[in-house]
Amino acid sequence: MSKLTDIPKRILIGRALRSDKLGETLLPKRIALPVFASDPLSSVAYAPGEVLLVLSVAGVSAYHYSPWIAVAVVVLMFTVVASYRQNVHAYPSGGGDYEVATTNLGPKAGLTVASALLVDYVLTVAVSISSGVENLGSAIPFVVENKTLCAVLIIVLLTLMNLRGVKESGKLFAIPTYVFVVGVFLMIAWGAYRGLIAGDDMRAPTADFEIHAEKTGLAGLALVFLLLRAFSSGCAALTGVEAISNGVPAFRKPKSRNAATTLALMGALAVTMFCGIIGLAMATDVKMAENPEHDLLKDGTPVGGDYTQDPVISQVAAAVFGDGTFLFVLLAAATALVLFLAANTAYNGFPLLGSILAQDRYLPRQLHTRGDRLAFSNGIVLLAGAAAILVYIYGADSTKLIQLYIVGVFVSFTLSQTGMVRHWNRHLATERDPAKRRHMIRSRAINTFGAFFTGLVLVVVLLTKFTHGAWVALLGMVIFYVTMTAIRRHYDGVAEELSVADEEDDDTMRPSRVHAIVLVSKIHKPTLRALAYAKLMRSHKLEALSISVDPAETKALQNEWQEHGIDVPLKILDSPYREITRPIMDYVKSLRRESPRDVVSVYIPEYVVGHWYEHLLHNQSALRLKGRLLFTPGVMVTSVPWQLDSSEAAKRRARKRADWNAPGSVRRGPVTPPKREKTGSKPPSGS
Repeated sequence: MSKLTDIPKRILIGRALRSDKLGETLLPKRIALPVFASDPLSSVAYAPGEVLLVLSVAGVSAYHYSPWIAVAVVVLMFTVVASYRQNVHAYPSGGGDYEVATTNLGPKAGLTVASALLVDYVLTVAVSISSGVENLGSAIPFVVENKTLCAVLIIVLLTLMNLRGVKESGKLFAIPTYVFVVGVFLMIAWGAYRGLIAGDDMRAPTADFEIHAEKTGLAGLALVFLLLRAFSSGCAALTGVEAISNGVPAFRKPKSRNAATTLALMGALAVTMFCGIIGLAMATDVKMAENPEHDLLKDGTPVGGDYTQDPVISQVAAAVFGDGTFLFVLLAAATALVLFLAANTAYNGFPLLGSILAQDRYLPRQLHTRGDRLAFSNGIVLLAGAAAILVYIYGADSTKLIQLYIVGVFVSFTLSQTGMVRHWNRHLATERDPAKRRHMIRSRAINTFGAFFTGLVLVVVLLTKFTHGAWVALLGMVIFYVTMTAIRRHYDGVAEELSVADEEDDDTMRPSRVHAIVLVSKIHKPTLRALAYAKLMRSHKLEALSISVDPAETKALQNEWQEHGIDVPLKILDSPYREITRPIMDYVKSLRRESPRDVVSVYIPEYVVGHWYEHLLHNQSALRLKGRLLFTPGVMVTSVPWQLDSSEAAKRRARKRADWNAPGSVRRGPVTPPKREKTGSKPPSGS
């Protein structure tokens, strides 16, 4: 059975890795950048468009506010990056926002941050994949017609790539990410040259369109609300910034310095690309509308339902490079691909955070173990399943999904920076070195401004996006919070129940007597082995137990028992309804009622087979019985195996495969390889 499941698993995710190879999976900065920063870098493909979409409600006249919104986003980005550079130095263990909030603000704040981040990671996958499908669909009609199916298939593909391991997936993702970054910078530089030096008239495909304004003459609070909503949409460019602070353990040494450098580089690249695209969109007269079929007008007439609204970056590329040119196609392909790969930020952040939460008993312990490729496989699969459900529910529509976005990330931003302020206050209370105090005071000022600014943005996001779908993200956070609290309560209850009190000794744990029962169906080698093994245990009372379903077979068993001269008493239980499990359970419970301090030890002879289909032919009654007995207090269950020839053949086949690794053989922590003995060394004394 293991061979049958192991072969396709190896084909899909590769051979298993030893635990002591974990260090080889750590990332250099050039790979860590596309792995952890692909989300904020790729968000420049849709964040500028979201700003223009919101402003289009007030018509083209509102577009002139977009540069100021871009400036606000830039200030926020630099603030968050500067704040998180303090985080990665102060907390390099990989807990990120969760560890900062838990340590400085308490477990409830930490759990709130964890809930927010888990929701945001799921949304990162759903939004990135959906946006990438829409970008790809502008060139391939089949993708648009089957958006949901294509999005789910891409999620499955990304899941398999990440199951192969973080380093391998990072190498695969690095090329398209760097091609995208270089392509955007080339577009910005060429566009600036054409517009500022050559004086060319660059016009987007929608430059001649008009926008039907849903709201005209906005002023006062209405205008402020519109601008705040546009700003909150532009803040999508900041999603994924926190992933680097959560992924510090995945960096090569020096971990904190490399993570901080990668964070600064990511911020500089994202800000430059975001501002450049916004500027080129204004220069090329791009038009966007939330309902393009009705609100985009060509020659005074709505463009209609057949019109496909291309993203801002595609329209800008068409204006700068020329529609259909090589550079245009290259950038379009890189944009679609990098949006798919942007989900990789979540594929690295979610499983790592899930592992830390599992270690703290807030999530199932299975999320803490590494898979065969030293990746947190269970967390990867859980993330993929949750994202696929969201994509299916929302039909892979990025415009709907993005309304749920960024709420969680700003909750974590705000609580994390507030926690960092308390962190510095605590250290300043005991630090006496003037140089270190100056550094701490500077860091505290950065984190204080970060907490204030991100808190303000969180309020703006909640006010402007709540009715547009942000309530779903908040509901998801509440569900995660309640679920994790319940899991922690369960684990704490189990630990308390299993804990050994100081006054307990062997006498209190030892049963007064042991009543041993060997289950017998017929006299054969497995039965005789079980009887022999049970005798070795020297129980206070030993008996064989058989269920009478057919009187003739029962009589034959009794006669054979006497002929073999077996010195263990045989007890027969009648079963008029031909049941096996119930009479045994009733008998065992009756023994427990008569002597509650006695332990009943049940020995079950079992066959060990070597083929998966043979499992269907044997041991079903034994499995059912063991399942029932496990829930009966004071009952010990012992399986006495008898290996059939097919199991021996399976064992020999396994030995022939030199590189064979049993599934799950490298699940937990790094293993120190055994030291080789030096030739000629003296044996230890007493050998």
